Amino acid sequence: MTTLTLGTAQPDAQRRRKGRRVLPGFGLTLGYTLFYLSIIVLIPLLALVLKSFSLTWPQFWEAVAAPRVLASYRLTFGASFIAACVNLVFGLLIAWVLVRYQFPGKKIVDALVDLPFALPTAVAGISLTALLAGNGWIGQYLEPLGIQLAFNPNGVVIALIFIGLPFVVRTVQPVLEDTEKELEEAATSLGATRWQIFRHVIFPAILPALLTGFAMAFARAIGEYGSVIFIAGNMPMVSEITPLIIIGKLEQYDYAGATAVAVVMLVISFAMLLVINALQAWQRKRAGMPA
Repeated sequence: MTTLTLGTAQPDAQRRRKGRRVLPGFGLTLGYTLFYLSIIVLIPLLALVLKSFSLTWPQFWEAVAAPRVLASYRLTFGASFIAACVNLVFGLLIAWVLVRYQFPGKKIVDALVDLPFALPTAVAGISLTALLAGNGWIGQYLEPLGIQLAFNPNGVVIALIFIGLPFVVRTVQPVLEDTEKELEEAATSLGATRWQIFRHVIFPAILPALLTGFAMAFARAIGEYGSVIFIAGNMPMVSEITPLIIIGKLEQYDYAGATAVAVVMLVISFAMLLVINALQAWQRKRAGMPA
């Protein structure tokens, strides 16, 4: 009888030990999570939306649909999309080289990828301007050829490429490291070419990470300000980004107009991220991966 009692008591004790968690229970941790997110994210965004309600609809439309503002939308989202696409290609290439090859100075190259994270954006903008301006180290040789990379939309795209590259590399790199090389070897033994191996074996495995890196680089570029204003030239209707429009309205004490433009940026950015996340979920489902 004693043996049976001990036998049933031991599994119960094991279940209780397994049920213990390092952090407090779900209710408490969820409460702290919602409280922190509300203070950091939700309340500021709600205040932004409520401030824009001080405008009437005609005033709101005039603030967000002025020709100068529309031109800034086109530049901001267009340049951000181009920069994210460029980073998608070259970020994958850099991640591939860092994962698949050994070469002298690899650790230095790997550390340089994170430089845009650590470098103040204003310093990045000044550095790019010093390189690409007409009297810069590189620009002085390009401008006589008719190639102007600073103080126009080209400079905006270059600055956004610079600050967005690490997002793609650092998102794709760990996925490439975890890919099973046995699958590539099996495909090779079956007579697959290099392109077929990449297309049918490697690319489906890294596609969700690529989309995530693209989304992060794109979102980062939309809100970029410091590195862009030095190299863009900030010419109205030509090279003026939307964050600069918002700063200009704030300096003119047009707080309602600034929040109206910011709300439009918020809605468009959220919609684009929602679409990209939906694509990621669809790709994971298609590949049979957990959501």
